[in-house]
Amino acid sequence: MVQDNEIAVEFHNVAYLLNDRPLVSNLNFTVQRGEILILLGRSGCGKTTTMKLINRLLTPSSGEVRVEGISTNEWNPIKLRRSIGYVIQETGLFPHFTIAQNVGLVPSLEGWKRDRLSQRVNQLLQLVGLDPKQFADRYPNELSGGQRQRVGVARALAADPPLLLMDEPFGALDPITRIEIQKEFLQLQKQLGKTVVFVTHDIQEAFLLASRIGLMESGKMLLIDTASEFLKSEQKEVKQFLQCLPFFNQSQYGSSDSI
Repeated sequence: MVQDNEIAVEFHNVAYLLNDRPLVSNLNFTVQRGEILILLGRSGCGKTTTMKLINRLLTPSSGEVRVEGISTNEWNPIKLRRSIGYVIQETGLFPHFTIAQNVGLVPSLEGWKRDRLSQRVNQLLQLVGLDPKQFADRYPNELSGGQRQRVGVARALAADPPLLLMDEPFGALDPITRIEIQKEFLQLQKQLGKTVVFVTHDIQEAFLLASRIGLMESGKMLLIDTASEFLKSEQKEVKQFLQCLPFFNQSQYGSSDSI
């Protein structure tokens, strides 16, 4: 049994309705400290809605989401969001800010002194493989897609948040760059030990990165477990996703030898 002090995020009977239509319903799960929980599913299944309920971009229609043991309804929404790193596809960098300004945005809003902020920005750029002397004063349109994504990760880490939310962060990259950054991110996570909730529809990405996989369908959580247990599931939606693995042999359902 997971102890309360090992839980970063909790969903208790959560539903979210838009125009009386449920986008997610009956969500009951926890995210453990230091794990990468992958929310996997087809487009429109409720993955991003679930993520937005964590940082209070959306508020549950019923039920409760708790972050660090506190209901999101009780959090100051600005304080909550500044305590959570957020990475999206195409990074969402401000085009008129330099790379240093983009990375240092949240700490600057928190009133960090200039020397401390500059040191942190340089540290993070180095951490994600970008030389500060070469990149700090550039603008986002002067970087490649992979470089911009690295900046997005650095910005999410800038104020040292315990929790990262990542919504299809590598989806727009070419396949080779995507694999490189996935592996780099995994090494970074091992080094920093952040709690990560990561949205994807790519099962290969899920198997590479996940501590556990939460498979969603039609706004509900079908399964949440390790990759090895995922392979053993007889659920139809699980099998549909497993067929997307290029090296997957349909006769080997339930066998870890197929991975």
